[in-house]
Amino acid sequence: MAEDIVVIGKITSAFGVKGGVKIFSYTKPRLKVLDYDPWLLKLGGEWKPVKLLSGREQGKTIGAMLEGIIDRSQAEELAGTQIGIFEHQLPDLDSDEYYWRDLEGMQVVNQEGVSFGEVSHLIETGSNDVLVVRETAEQASGKKRKERMVPFTPDAVVDVNTDARLITVEWDADF
Repeated sequence: MAEDIVVIGKITSAFGVKGGVKIFSYTKPRLKVLDYDPWLLKLGGEWKPVKLLSGREQGKTIGAMLEGIIDRSQAEELAGTQIGIFEHQLPDLDSDEYYWRDLEGMQVVNQEGVSFGEVSHLIETGSNDVLVVRETAEQASGKKRKERMVPFTPDAVVDVNTDARLITVEWDADF
């Protein structure tokens, strides 16, 4: 499949005797994983489409029934399998919204032009998301790579230029 795949969750285990699977969702809110059809399962190193027949919240997890999975042993074989969707299935965002995956790997500089490195990943704190910015190997020059945590807020993030893959922040280089 030539189109980009976005991983939205994984199958963690089987439930019941009729082929149900438990899902760990990466979507926000977590039940949003059930809104996508078809799902793609990474089986034997390849993405294979599968129809989601039904799904629902089950306590602290999500249960789902998939087309062609009719007994517990088939469901158990899927434990650990990644769930993906085609990139075009993602909803369009407003101009000031970003998917985390699009911010990862972007270069980060402050308004004085000091390079902080690149976005390694993001974390959710409850009040706001946080960019984890790690120096590049060249910047670290043999020493341990420095990490900065920059809140993804209007006060700290001045500009996100997706074309240039550059985030400009209002952040002191010594912090």
